[in-house]
Amino acid sequence: MFSSDAFDSQFGDRERLPLVTLKPFEDVVTEYGAVVLRVCRAVVGPVDAEDAWSETFIAAMRAYPDLNPDANVEAWLVTIAHRKAIDITRVRARVAVPTDDVPELPTRIGVPGTWDHELWDALEQLPLKQRAAVAYHFLGGLPYAEIADILGNTPAAARRAGADGIATLRRTYLSATAAEGSHS
Repeated sequence: MFSSDAFDSQFGDRERLPLVTLKPFEDVVTEYGAVVLRVCRAVVGPVDAEDAWSETFIAAMRAYPDLNPDANVEAWLVTIAHRKAIDITRVRARVAVPTDDVPELPTRIGVPGTWDHELWDALEQLPLKQRAAVAYHFLGGLPYAEIADILGNTPAAARRAGADGIATLRRTYLSATAAEGSHS
């Protein structure tokens, strides 16, 4: 049915498996599981110890067939456990801690969540090219050459539209907010 000659000719000369000298991995888990769990608890604490233990033995199971038969299995497992525990510690350090109250952070654009209707009303009163030039340059950070491409005019015309828009906003918006502030 199946001959080794057919196998060799089909798959090339394959190295035969050496005599297996490692004990079954299940026995390794039984023998060293408690030691690995103690290491995991010492490094990550009792909450994450079982996760580290599981990850240790999953990684060890993958690498076990290539382990040198003369290797110190306990030291090898403790090394893997230590590295997995460090990985878990790093992951936990990056996880955000849930909280009921999120502090408001000051920004250079105002208080988060506030809406300045007066500014938007003033922007809406600008001609389209001025409004677009102001928005693209001051809010979007685009250079006037790119704004000119978008608006279909020259960089000088885009710069002029932006300057005219800002001048109009200074007259209309700033004077309106100053007048509002004096009435309060």
